[in-house]
Amino acid sequence: MTQLALERRWAWIYLINLSFYIVPLFFGNYSTLTIIALLAALPPFIAGYFWAYSSTPATMWRPIALMLSIASIATPWHPGTIALFGYAGFFIGFAYEKRTIILSLSALMAWLAILQWWNDFTGPYFLMYGSVLTLGVTLFGMLERNRQLNQRQKEQSQAEIKQLAQMVERERIARDLHDIMGHSLSSIILKADLAAMLLKAGQTEQAAQHLTELSQVARDSLSQVRQTVSGYKHKGLLAEISTLAQRLREHGFAVSLEGDVPTLAAREESAVILVLTELVTNILRHSKGNSCQIKFSEDNQGFKVEVSDNGEVASFGFGNGLTGIQERLSALQAKLDYQLDHGCHLSIWLPKRT
Repeated sequence: MTQLALERRWAWIYLINLSFYIVPLFFGNYSTLTIIALLAALPPFIAGYFWAYSSTPATMWRPIALMLSIASIATPWHPGTIALFGYAGFFIGFAYEKRTIILSLSALMAWLAILQWWNDFTGPYFLMYGSVLTLGVTLFGMLERNRQLNQRQKEQSQAEIKQLAQMVERERIARDLHDIMGHSLSSIILKADLAAMLLKAGQTEQAAQHLTELSQVARDSLSQVRQTVSGYKHKGLLAEISTLAQRLREHGFAVSLEGDVPTLAAREESAVILVLTELVTNILRHSKGNSCQIKFSEDNQGFKVEVSDNGEVASFGFGNGLTGIQERLSALQAKLDYQLDHGCHLSIWLPKRT
């Protein structure tokens, strides 16, 4: 399931609906003790409400159950708890798929009917208003879920477009470098050969002239190369990841990229690029799998890059390539770990710099 999260900055605003629970307490025929008890139910209910805001869809059933329990316990003394059931309906609509929502709402409507009958409320108002309110607020939860899913898809599409644009730019730079270096190196070779022939023939002045021109061609070429790659250097890790993923796909691997590519210092970025290039090269040479995953994650201590493929590996030997990786990472106080379980899983961890 796509990871979704509610925006806590709006959480306090929605608590205004608790007025439908609180206000009737002071205009109805309630004893002081009953009012105190019913108001005492609000702090744990609000705690469950904010717990739901900080929960993932997979764990949101816990605060939903807490809110429903508090609402159910308070109902015999105060039918205004229909407002509390509405909050639970919102989180049900947000957290679950349609089938689960329908089953949950059916059970909740049945429970409201039982509470209506059990407490012998006058008229159908508790069940009627409670059902309409819960269904309506559940719909809002479903709309918020769909809005977030659409937003995530839009952001993912924009990220893919950005990566494609960077790949196109990288290819353009590669073509420019090829054209520049191809022409320049041909000129350098030609003038070097002419200078050698002239020196052999004793024509030192003409040879010196060609050597001077050769030096100028080399300087011009260096300047052109610097101008061409100046915009590329800043794209570094993201551009290289796209290239490595494309290499894997060209060799028949299904590739998935997860997480956000971190922004690293130049030295760390270069090291990660070289390490990932070596790991992908090893996969292409030795893996008999057909899928590969590259995942980025971050915590307070550092960054983690995981490279996994589904090829069966019996043993893991450290050749020159992997030994070089370990040495390069050790210089950055980073480390490389691996697991050989249902494929090969390698992880690179780099500490954050303070």
